[in-house]
Amino acid sequence: MKNLTMSQFAQYLKDTKKASANTVQAYCRDAKAFASYASDEGFDIFSANKSQVLDYVIHMQKNGKSDASVMRAVSSLRTLYTYLMINSKAKSNPAADIKLPKQEKKTPDFLTCEEINALLNIEDANSARAIRDKAMLEVMYASGIRASELIALRTNDVDTELGYLRCRASSSVRIVPLGKSAVSALVAYLKHARPCLALESESALFVNCSGSAMSRQGFWKIVKEYATKAGIAKDITPRTLRNSFALHMLENGADLASIQEMLGHKDISSTQMYALLARNQIREVYNKAHPRA
Repeated sequence: MKNLTMSQFAQYLKDTKKASANTVQAYCRDAKAFASYASDEGFDIFSANKSQVLDYVIHMQKNGKSDASVMRAVSSLRTLYTYLMINSKAKSNPAADIKLPKQEKKTPDFLTCEEINALLNIEDANSARAIRDKAMLEVMYASGIRASELIALRTNDVDTELGYLRCRASSSVRIVPLGKSAVSALVAYLKHARPCLALESESALFVNCSGSAMSRQGFWKIVKEYATKAGIAKDITPRTLRNSFALHMLENGADLASIQEMLGHKDISSTQMYALLARNQIREVYNKAHPRA
């Protein structure tokens, strides 16, 4: 992109928009994809018009991009052109008035308590890798933190004596409690596995087999692997564990405000979807169990 580097756009997203690391990566990736498309189509990205952006939307849809990906790409371009206009690189924002149909909110995927127990019941958890995997899965379910927050943990972010971890989001820090099972798995990992796996200079809590910080993709593969071993047919992701944490907490009497704080939601409306899901679960149980339902 002429007269513009992705590092400058990324810095704007981080410093001005206070975007998370994942959002910065996604928006820069979307901007690069549009720049590549513009080059192929022979138009200047800095003077692109609404028609050309709409053509790009159609191009993405024809190439099988999901509605969510297309909507995010348009949002990325809006932000990109806002940045370009601020820096006098573009005269208008061609993505500003493009409106896409609102997505229906998908019901969150979750695991039952039985499925969680099957997932966490890791057989032959004696190797360093298996001990690490169990600790990651236990901490994820016990805390409900995001996958990005899990892999961002440092060794000094956990206190196994008091049973809590310090979770660092993009602009805040929150303290999240851990249960006995997660603490036990963490102690085993720190004592028996991490010293065998981690490079001496690595400060990340969870590391890969090369000794460096675990990646999101690496943890995603771990979740998939153990879901398969546990015979769980659902297509689960790390977020499924976060959803399960919130739903199970609600089902066992936790209040929404406490769950909101533990999840790190800025707006409680994001937490309320779990309450709706819990009510639906109760209705389903009633319909199945009550003789006159």
